[in-house]
Amino acid sequence: MTMTSSRPYIVRALYDWILENDCTPYILVNAFDDDVQVPLEHVKDGQIILNISPSAVQALMIEDQALEFEGRFGGIPKLVYVPIRAVMGIYAKENGQGMIFDAEGSLPKPPSPTGTDPGEKTAGKHSSDKPAQSGSSKPALRLVK
Repeated sequence: MTMTSSRPYIVRALYDWILENDCTPYILVNAFDDDVQVPLEHVKDGQIILNISPSAVQALMIEDQALEFEGRFGGIPKLVYVPIRAVMGIYAKENGQGMIFDAEGSLPKPPSPTGTDPGEKTAGKHSSDKPAQSGSSKPALRLVK
């Protein structure tokens, strides 16, 4: 039997648990996932951390498909929409307790600037990255002393 994702249930439960312990719930979001609507000027390395405490947001809804709320960024009100699959973790600001989730599917690449070929942009940007060897099933690890 195929079951639905447990992520929305875990996010709601951890949100309640963090609040009941007088802590501030933060979520880590993959800002480049499809349909994510967050203020891009606050995105760093493709991720954004959002304070979702009742004092920081209005009209928070954590539903099975998405999380959405109204927030203020630099004093400017914005609607935030995050599909549940893009929530990478939820934790308490004060002590870091919470959960980081495994990626569902492959992580999307950041959008390319208009007018450029996406292949050119990513090839130039990641030229130092070495592709994984197809014949090797072990991850490449090294000992750091």
